[in-house]
Amino acid sequence: MIDDRAHQSSESPVLHRPPSETERNPARTVPHSPLVAGVDEAGRGPLAGPVVAAAVILDPRRRIRGVRDSKVVDPEEREVLALKIRRNAIAWSVAWADVEEIDTHNILQATYLAMRRALVGLHIHPAHVQIDGNRCPSFEELPLTCSFEAIIDGDALRTCIGAASILAKVTRDAMMVRLDELYPQYGFASHKGYSTPQHYEALDRHGPCAIHRKSFEPVRLATRGELIASQLTVDG
Repeated sequence: MIDDRAHQSSESPVLHRPPSETERNPARTVPHSPLVAGVDEAGRGPLAGPVVAAAVILDPRRRIRGVRDSKVVDPEEREVLALKIRRNAIAWSVAWADVEEIDTHNILQATYLAMRRALVGLHIHPAHVQIDGNRCPSFEELPLTCSFEAIIDGDALRTCIGAASILAKVTRDAMMVRLDELYPQYGFASHKGYSTPQHYEALDRHGPCAIHRKSFEPVRLATRGELIASQLTVDG
């Protein structure tokens, strides 16, 4: 399993801790207009692997064509767009919550934890934060003075959120490809941990591995040897 705990403190995981991963672009001149950060996640639905979040402050003077919801962008274009976002954004940060945190706190709270880590990882604080979804995580404990806004379908409606969705998705996909080398029998490189017939069949045959989310029902069934792939409804 990829160890993302090396940079974390001993605080309770429900509180803020440093981002699991923070990647930052070189500093550049900041425009005078208020800065807006977009935040989005990838990997809430899979049966295995971390949930990843990204925060992005785009530069209005350096527009990136084609940025939109990562789910409607093919993998090759996502990779190209991710490079452009990293190169042209004023600031960006990627962070995650691991499987243990997902199973301990539930997937929603683990997602919020990853989002908080991504926001704190930005080397420039935004004036406003736009988050994909119908509600915002709690940011009370974070050293931020900005305003927050939840936007349903924000990854399709706000370019900054779309950029965050692309970075989160590209990062998580790369992590699952690396994890496939450790657990090749599950096919993580192809389905990225999502509920596919191939994944159900592997779970049924081999049982769960260390990166499976034990709090998810199909994984619980496989742990007890009760998972029958042909009887499960695949949710994609």
